[in-house]
Amino acid sequence: MVGGYNAGLTERLSSAAISALNEESRNLADLKPRMLQETGDKSKIWKLTEINEPSQFQSLKLPEHLRVTKISRLIYTNSGTAILALASNAIHLLWKWQRTDCSSGKATASAPPQLWQPSSGNLMTNDAADSNPEEAVHCFALSKNGSYVMSASGGKISLFKMMTFMTMTTFMPPPPAATFLAFHPQDNNIIAIGMDDSSIQIYNVRIDEVKCKLKGHSKRITGLAFSHVLSVLVSSGADAQLYTRHSLPYIEASKLERVNQWTSHESYVPISHATFSCDSQLIYASFLDASVCVFTGIHLQLRCRISPDAHLPSSLSSNVRPLVVAAHPHEPNQFALGLSDGSVHVIEPLESEGKWGQPPPVENGSSTITIPASTPLVAGNQSIYTWNQQLPKQRSIKAEM
Repeated sequence: MVGGYNAGLTERLSSAAISALNEESRNLADLKPRMLQETGDKSKIWKLTEINEPSQFQSLKLPEHLRVTKISRLIYTNSGTAILALASNAIHLLWKWQRTDCSSGKATASAPPQLWQPSSGNLMTNDAADSNPEEAVHCFALSKNGSYVMSASGGKISLFKMMTFMTMTTFMPPPPAATFLAFHPQDNNIIAIGMDDSSIQIYNVRIDEVKCKLKGHSKRITGLAFSHVLSVLVSSGADAQLYTRHSLPYIEASKLERVNQWTSHESYVPISHATFSCDSQLIYASFLDASVCVFTGIHLQLRCRISPDAHLPSSLSSNVRPLVVAAHPHEPNQFALGLSDGSVHVIEPLESEGKWGQPPPVENGSSTITIPASTPLVAGNQSIYTWNQQLPKQRSIKAEM
């Protein structure tokens, strides 16, 4: 029924997986440059790349024609030619880049896209039941070829056809309400649905049937991801726990072990969202002080910080901040921000730079490694964690409080 799934969603845990972690944090602006181990060569001193001016990078605010208050969810289509947003009023926004003689049609900060609607004038609007959509937990999942989107905003789950914005079906009215959605890696008629009652339902859209219910969490589900490589389903909850579960019978699930953690230590600067770049070598994180940071995906080391003055127009209110971040599926140095004023910005380094600063020195002589796309990422209130799968045993891991 649905032709494919978004591999980027299924291979790493969405940064929507935000747990209530209570670790201390430090003011990012006070971070000091780090130096290479003493080598006697002062030319090798490493300094954090600080971007404080709009001229130091490329940014594009996407055109707006619909009134929305804030962006709750954001994703690129797998082709990299469009961006889909879900606003807090339950309306979806779709921007498409057009192929021209001077443009490949891929998403870029150097050419504006079109805020697209079908000729019918239809809007993709989620069912909000009797609840206020501004207060609901919003979630969606996009098929690999960008033809379908499964979405919810506190009411029934809706399946939309992207070409026409037509509602194909709605199902599973609350309570409980859906809080996270993920397509199965081998059958897009099967979806995992995280609920606000802490359960996970495995649902077959074609036959309109719940195949099974998974328990374990004690609070609402904040993230779900299938690993196609390891054949496991990873879930996170507002109870600050991660679970791995068998998703296919012939491959064992694996234990998740925390491999890296970044935590700020001095003042309270909450993380609003975080995600891997498409090659898993970078992590983009947005903060509620409106700053954006770029970390190395390998060791979770800060390599670049973009200040609010650089990426937010001076005309905006000081209360505007990024709420969600999405990574381009093919360009590892491009990402998009969804803001609390309802706008979306595409961010790229200057063409002359081509990347976000220089990576920090690797401690203890560690060599460069490749992080598999199945490595989950969890952004807590002041912490970012990466996890890896190793021993063949299903278990849960409770994040430090």
